[in-house]
Amino acid sequence: MYEFPEFLKFEFGIYVDHFVKWLVSNFGGVFDALGNSILRFLTSVDFVLQLLPWWIFILAVLIMGWRIKKLSSGIGFAFMLLVIGSFGLWDLMISTLAVILTSVVISITIGIPIGIIMAYKSNLEIVMRPILDGMQTMPSFVYLIPAMLLFGLGRVPAVFATTIYAIVPVIRLTNLGIRSVSKEMVEAAHSFGSSPWQILYKVELPQALPTIMTGVNQTTMMAMAMVVIASMIGAPGLGREVLVAINRIDIAQGTEAGLAIVILAIIIDRLTQGVADKFKVEK
Repeated sequence: MYEFPEFLKFEFGIYVDHFVKWLVSNFGGVFDALGNSILRFLTSVDFVLQLLPWWIFILAVLIMGWRIKKLSSGIGFAFMLLVIGSFGLWDLMISTLAVILTSVVISITIGIPIGIIMAYKSNLEIVMRPILDGMQTMPSFVYLIPAMLLFGLGRVPAVFATTIYAIVPVIRLTNLGIRSVSKEMVEAAHSFGSSPWQILYKVELPQALPTIMTGVNQTTMMAMAMVVIASMIGAPGLGREVLVAINRIDIAQGTEAGLAIVILAIIIDRLTQGVADKFKVEK
């Protein structure tokens, strides 16, 4: 009487398992090509970042902080990067940053067009809304399973899982930004003979840009949140240091790696949010 009846139980996970195995067996070549493309792009980003001397990297962050925020912010960001270097975690920080940047670029490339189409197609928005809700509320560890099955272990599945986890905000806020554009402004552009593409690029996107940049900021921070979790499937960087520290119960190593992740998250958040704020002011 108190137990859930057996005849009402539905083992949904079995069908998901069969579906993923079907994808691997029938489209393995597609996923291999996709994985190779992601790996080439990630390797290029990592190579460029590793090529920069540490002092040039810190100087560039100082200048960005100064121009985007203020001089004291730039100096503070530079000092925080020096702290990471003093921990001996500079190369691991660069590897982490490469994974984050790759995931964010892919998320923006895919997410902004989807958000624009959702803003134009209300039926698509109705379909996508529960999907995005599920993606946003799904435990982040769950994304590691299909990533491993489709791409194996290493940096590529880490980028894939991070992208799926982080792409939702930029889709939602792009959709919101386009829909929030003044209808009178769009009608005025129509009356002057503007084509739909001209209205999108010259009216709607510039007006929606502050909201879209906020979405980029949130996507970047969600990608940052996957650093430690992605290390469980072979992603290099600071997350792996935290994972190793947990396995060894090494408080010192865990504290240094954790603090480095916090510092990197603060710098990325302040810079991206500063860019979004500048667009709001200009608007």
